[in-house]
Amino acid sequence: MAEFSLDHVDNMYFDVLREIGNIGAGNAATSLAKMLSAKVDMKVPRVELLDFKEVGDAMGGAEQIMAGIYLAVDGDIHGSIMFLLEEKSAHVLVSKLMGGMMMEEHEGFNEMETSALKEIGNIITGAYLNSLSELTRLTIVESIPDLTIDMAGAILSVPAVEFGMVGDKLLMIQTSFTDDVDLNGYFILVPDVPSYGKLLKALGVMQ
Repeated sequence: MAEFSLDHVDNMYFDVLREIGNIGAGNAATSLAKMLSAKVDMKVPRVELLDFKEVGDAMGGAEQIMAGIYLAVDGDIHGSIMFLLEEKSAHVLVSKLMGGMMMEEHEGFNEMETSALKEIGNIITGAYLNSLSELTRLTIVESIPDLTIDMAGAILSVPAVEFGMVGDKLLMIQTSFTDDVDLNGYFILVPDVPSYGKLLKALGVMQ
């Protein structure tokens, strides 16, 4: 199993990984709609297998400020999941969660906004992981979310260290949630090497 690498993922694996992304993002949109008590439409997610150095550019540039919610994953698989949200989208979501009470325009997030953003990230990533758990029948337990507001490149340096064990490529799922404005978010699931084998075996695409 240690020989497994995303560098050698074929179309069959990729189709399954894309389907996980579609279902997970759909569940996340449903959870978000309930949380905000508003209709939330989801565009078809864009799923790409990228070299790690390309991920920042795919998010609009490595220097773009983003809110990154990071959770460790345990149970039958081990690794981490990240949900990154453009700063402007994060402010819009926080405002809606707080009853449309838009705070004065400012850089960064205050303590109340940070707490709301963590809750949003927790619900969205939880919906994604729940769909993965249902599909694979694997037990997946996530940690308390950790929030970072920083440049995309700096946030991505965390899974980059872990991901070096697997390969240079990364599966990135871009999801656009729409109510009255487009909200761009990015899922990055980073299992460790044995967990990739477990996931693909559970999904029936690997013996």
